[in-house]
Amino acid sequence: MPVLYENALATPDDLDAFRLEGDGATSFPLGRLRLESGRPAGDGQDANVVLWCPEDFPPDITVEWDFWPIREPGLCILFFHARGRDGEDLFDLQPRTGPYEQYHHGDLDTYHVSYFRRRWPAERAFHTCNLRKSYGFHLVARGADPIPDVADADGPYHLRLTVRGGEISFAINDLRAFSWRDDRPLAGGKLGLRQMAPLIGEYANLRVSQS
Repeated sequence: MPVLYENALATPDDLDAFRLEGDGATSFPLGRLRLESGRPAGDGQDANVVLWCPEDFPPDITVEWDFWPIREPGLCILFFHARGRDGEDLFDLQPRTGPYEQYHHGDLDTYHVSYFRRRWPAERAFHTCNLRKSYGFHLVARGADPIPDVADADGPYHLRLTVRGGEISFAINDLRAFSWRDDRPLAGGKLGLRQMAPLIGEYANLRVSQS
């Protein structure tokens, strides 16, 4: 598959032109991106952050990245195919500051896969990966999440999202979590990493290929 974009996410220079929404902080203590909120979890949705890659991608792509959970509770999301509801560039829309409603009932369309869902007791008791489509809050697919809790995690965990002809699949360490076909697929756009405080996560080796 032709590679469209590669980023090691290893140094501050690797985040040139990235856009951070919300009161977050990035660092590289182990030579990989560490993302965390600068606000206490008690601030609710105002404490959550999104880090957007500046590139626009076509509809059929495979997104791969390495992930390490460092601190929980919390939750991780990958937004993909994000753009304005009338086709605008995501960065030309109204500014966003982290609250989830701005992303699922704002002025954009996107898919979002949530993984390492550990924010609430029910999520910690039964681990799943969820795929939603927005505008709206439409849960369209769900599968098991094999990543252990932080105390037992031994990363990196290799995550792979594939979109081809409207079919979306997600796998962790080559174990497929779910697959779903959209009869009205979104037309591509930007991708972003979201975290729900107080989670701290680390990321490396982002690669986007043509599917």
